[in-house]
Amino acid sequence: MLTLLQDPQLPSSLRGALIVDDEHKLPRYWASVWDLMSSSELAESSRIKRLRHVENLYSHADRMFGAHALDDALGGLDDVRLAEILESWFVSIRNQAIVSSADELRWRTGFSFVSSVVTWLSKSTLPTDRLKQIESRLHRLSHLYGQLHVRKPRQMSQLRSLPASVVEALYEMLDPSSASNPFSRTHTRWLAFMAFLLMLHQGLRRGEVLLLTADVVKSGFDERQQRPRYWLNVQESKYSGEEDPRYSRPSIKTANSVRQLPVSSTISGLIQAYVENHRGSPNHAFLLNTQQNSPLSTESLTRMFLKISGQLQPHVIQELKDRTGKSSVTPHDLRHTCAVVRLHQLLDQSDPMDEALQKLRAFFGWSKDSQMPVRYARAVFEDRLASVWAKDLDDRASILSAIPP
Repeated sequence: MLTLLQDPQLPSSLRGALIVDDEHKLPRYWASVWDLMSSSELAESSRIKRLRHVENLYSHADRMFGAHALDDALGGLDDVRLAEILESWFVSIRNQAIVSSADELRWRTGFSFVSSVVTWLSKSTLPTDRLKQIESRLHRLSHLYGQLHVRKPRQMSQLRSLPASVVEALYEMLDPSSASNPFSRTHTRWLAFMAFLLMLHQGLRRGEVLLLTADVVKSGFDERQQRPRYWLNVQESKYSGEEDPRYSRPSIKTANSVRQLPVSSTISGLIQAYVENHRGSPNHAFLLNTQQNSPLSTESLTRMFLKISGQLQPHVIQELKDRTGKSSVTPHDLRHTCAVVRLHQLLDQSDPMDEALQKLRAFFGWSKDSQMPVRYARAVFEDRLASVWAKDLDDRASILSAIPP
């Protein structure tokens, strides 16, 4: 099983996710070594995802061959038993009713783990003949990955933004003063509203919005335009890591994700109103704070949007299905929608397409060579969406009405 070590008596380098056995809760030895040797450059969320895949392999080996079977086979370089474990695990994945790309990644991660450990051990402890035998066996097993065929999805020409009616419905529903708001407590209404605005208007990923701190909005005076200017920095927080009590700790996805984003005076004012009047006084620095005075978690944000989706009107859900094939709204849908609208705005102000795409890369934290912006290009001609945001999305009356007097 996967557990999270947070004991303050442990050195900070030893805190975090760890695979342990089900019986004695002792660390899985070779998984711990592999994680220590190969995960230093990974974001915490990516590291946990890898460990979950490897934990699944350990659980399968325990069920099929007895407790500690995988660690014993790795430590003894028992290539016959390793082949049995990997092959049976492969078959169990293939025999699922539905096999997805996540299962493909699970197999690849588990095989990479076994291959890495065996390679480390064999090169340092085995004679040449035995090494060649094991390498031959691993080479044969690697071909199994090519047989793990997943029904290939049709290539999408674009990433779909939310339809206009859905965006409009979300604005109206999540206004903290709305009678149709699905949350009963004022605190939770404002929490959901802030998360919604930050992902829709700033295009933030789920992990990025959960990393923001209460003092995230910075300001200065623009001498050229003679008006105040507001911005926020998307980056790892100094309060991340050992001071973050969340089980699934959010993190910055890549180096390109670190960026500075302009913030409108309206959004800045709303964030300030939330911090001063509705966030409470927790003992942590993260912006989005729950009713229990803990930082909002990834799982709670996902559940929040499931509840929001469940309260959408039937005709809104129907258009969502017709236009996107989905029946619920996820946090990442808001980022997709923001990308379409921002690109529409850039082209509307006569920016050349190449320049507009490069600006989009900088705004959303993609590398300079990323093709992600191109996938949004066709959707900018969807006038039904653009009309919801009008010329300036930050001047919507439904947002302004939520600012406390």
